[in-house]
Amino acid sequence: MLTVFIATRNGSRTLSRTLETLTGLQTPSSGWKLVVVDNGSTDNTREIVESYRARLPLTYEYEGRMGKNVALNTALPLLEGDLAVFSDDDVFPRPDWLVRLRAAADSRPSCAMFGGRILPHWEIPPPSWVEWVNKAAVFALSPPVLTDGPIDPGLIFGPNMVVRAEHFYAGLRFDETVGPCGTNYAMGSESQLLWHLQQRGHEAWFVNDAIVEHFIRAQQLDLSWVLKRAVRLGRGQLRMRMTQEPESINPYLGLPPIVLFKILVRAIRVALYKILRMERQHFIARWEFNLYRGYLVEAYHLRRNHSTRPEPAPR
Repeated sequence: MLTVFIATRNGSRTLSRTLETLTGLQTPSSGWKLVVVDNGSTDNTREIVESYRARLPLTYEYEGRMGKNVALNTALPLLEGDLAVFSDDDVFPRPDWLVRLRAAADSRPSCAMFGGRILPHWEIPPPSWVEWVNKAAVFALSPPVLTDGPIDPGLIFGPNMVVRAEHFYAGLRFDETVGPCGTNYAMGSESQLLWHLQQRGHEAWFVNDAIVEHFIRAQQLDLSWVLKRAVRLGRGQLRMRMTQEPESINPYLGLPPIVLFKILVRAIRVALYKILRMERQHFIARWEFNLYRGYLVEAYHLRRNHSTRPEPAPR
């Protein structure tokens, strides 16, 4: 059996369409169940979920504490079967999504992690500058160069992610201090969890034909949103680096010493490219400046909270 997990908070705008899409899924040979965990919604999320009980193998769970990872950890005891499949409340899978994931997991018993292809579902036509951004980092879209085969776990994203259930039965959990929580947080919770599995020798596999579409809202095509995303990504990168390379972190600043130099260089580039009216270079410099500014923001948060190292994913 596969268990599909979706965490949602005030997701009524897209949740109904997501659930409607799930009603059209082909059933894998092992069967499947769906767990929707409501992370303290104040809209009609529960009513939407309840309206699909007769059409989906559905379980509703409520978690009032803020944080996507808090919600997922609350839902994980409801896991059944041998595969935990993760998606989002703004994702529209193809009908054979679970069948493809099931086949890949059965044919690759040595792999503990799987990622499927994530395509964009644009609410409005994207502006031209979208071609300048790293769509994987900004919109959680799969790089087009990926094909079936081994994959860096860092390229597996939350909208289309599978982990063998045995690791959660053994105690693996998401780090609740990172991941979506309001609008101000450190990104990278899935990457951190998968990295811990990789460090234990487990392999990851990309399933090219297990396809979902990720709804990209109009507001996400606003330049200010994208630059704020860069800050959140930088915060997450610092947390990951503290886990992977603790010796590279200055114990007083909470930063790799080179980061301050990189911030200064990017600030100079931002000013220079603006003066020269080099639009693409100016955009990239602003993105990189905000990325490294995220390192500073996270270092400040960690010092304020009297924390020097992120907690590892428990097992």
